[in-house]
Amino acid sequence: MTINETQDELIGDFAFYQDWMEKYEYIIQLGKEVPLIKEEYKTEDYIIKGCQSKVWLFPELRDGKIFFTADSDAIITKGLVSLMVKVLSGHSPEEIAKADLYFIDQIGLKEHLSPTRANGLLSMVKQMKLYAVALSAKG
Repeated sequence: MTINETQDELIGDFAFYQDWMEKYEYIIQLGKEVPLIKEEYKTEDYIIKGCQSKVWLFPELRDGKIFFTADSDAIITKGLVSLMVKVLSGHSPEEIAKADLYFIDQIGLKEHLSPTRANGLLSMVKQMKLYAVALSAKG
């Protein structure tokens, strides 16, 4: 599935829920499905700067594609990082670096997150794209 196909699927999933309490519950549910980062990577090196909560994100390049694992100490934030992992994991560094993440606006995340969570989400996006650029240069 392409990045855009995954985004379109998420937009459809979120459209199913009527109010934001249901959407938050869905985000929390997604957080329970995130591929968990190994304890050994829960270090300062893999913390996303700019998030109010602690969020760890580990990129691994396998067969020309980046696979992300993550965790957070806050349930909503864990759901948010899970959304990002769902959309970007398993794609080439080039695809990730160039991805237009339109689903964030289309599902209404920016308006419904607190300013600190919205900043954290942008920090996640930025970090994932930076990892893609760095791993692309390595590969």
